[in-house]
Amino acid sequence: MLARLLRFRRMPADIAAPGAEERFAVASQLQLTWWRFRRHKLAVVSGAIVVVFYLAAIFADFLAVNDPQDTESRRSYTPPQAIGLMDDDGALRPHVIVLRARRDPVTFRMVFDQPSKVFLTLFAHGYSYNLLGLIPTDVHLFGLRDAQPGDGLYILGADRLGRDLWSRLMVATRVSLTIGLLGVMISLFLGVLLGGVSAIYGGGVDIAIQRLIEIIRSMPTIPLWMGLAAALPRDWPVTRIYFAITVIIALLAWTDLARVVRGKFLSLREEDFVTAAELAGAGQLRIIFRHMLPSFLSHIIAATTLALPAMIISETSLSFLGLGLRPPAISWGILLQDAQNIETLALAPWLLAAAVPVIVVILAFNFLGDGLRDAADPYG
Repeated sequence: MLARLLRFRRMPADIAAPGAEERFAVASQLQLTWWRFRRHKLAVVSGAIVVVFYLAAIFADFLAVNDPQDTESRRSYTPPQAIGLMDDDGALRPHVIVLRARRDPVTFRMVFDQPSKVFLTLFAHGYSYNLLGLIPTDVHLFGLRDAQPGDGLYILGADRLGRDLWSRLMVATRVSLTIGLLGVMISLFLGVLLGGVSAIYGGGVDIAIQRLIEIIRSMPTIPLWMGLAAALPRDWPVTRIYFAITVIIALLAWTDLARVVRGKFLSLREEDFVTAAELAGAGQLRIIFRHMLPSFLSHIIAATTLALPAMIISETSLSFLGLGLRPPAISWGILLQDAQNIETLALAPWLLAAAVPVIVVILAFNFLGDGLRDAADPYG
């Protein structure tokens, strides 16, 4: 009770208002966590950004405009189109300036000129897809109204093969974020399980797990990635490669958490509540996940939110180096492959747009992790 009263003075004004002391004294752990988290404004904003990214990942096809795999040679390196909101008469009519492509007879390069104004419309019809993987539809958030042959919507431009960068970026967001999420779930489970088993059982089990951790950590990362990626059959479908890359990244990322969990459990296994659980007949796994793990939940939350950007960076780096996902799969790393030489950047600098979501989501996850780490331990 004394700890709660001391912490009460540091709660927001609306919580520390007269008459709220009793409500604070009986608040649950979840309520205390939320009250402290919302004081961290940067973490709240970062959490909203992360939610927006995952909503974009869920509804990637709905947000896309063109089929991300469609190629059109006449649209090679189409520059981003200018977007306007107001028409010439001052009315609110969103539109884009469509550029028509032609080949220069002297240089044989594609030239985009003859601009024309084409209006946008919401919930336009386009290529077919399955919404949420279940509902067949061809409705997209926006598109061109009364488009003529040769008109196309490329708000972020097109790549070397004439593929719409905006649509590919939406689909890449889904792939890169889900790989990070699945990888963190696997590595979190392995880290907590093996770290807890190592501390609880000790002896030969502890020695074997710790030596395994040291072997994995002693291996150079890039050569190990190259070897594991080379072991994947070239004829595997994209879905199987996707899950294989997820598992590979997760199997290399659990060691740090396992070491931390082991050290924490070694300090907790002599506590009275652990002894009481053993005397009550609780199994070792129940003691680990039910009794010991919640005691340092704040560190687990921080480790998870910091591991997510690390997973995303790993996938992006692997795919950028050609060791991860391969076309026709689409991820942030694959999109950045098109922007890895000076000649391409000179012709189409907009291809670097794929780096923007990587930077934004990494920063958002880090700020969110800081806020959750502080909020999960209201008495610390």
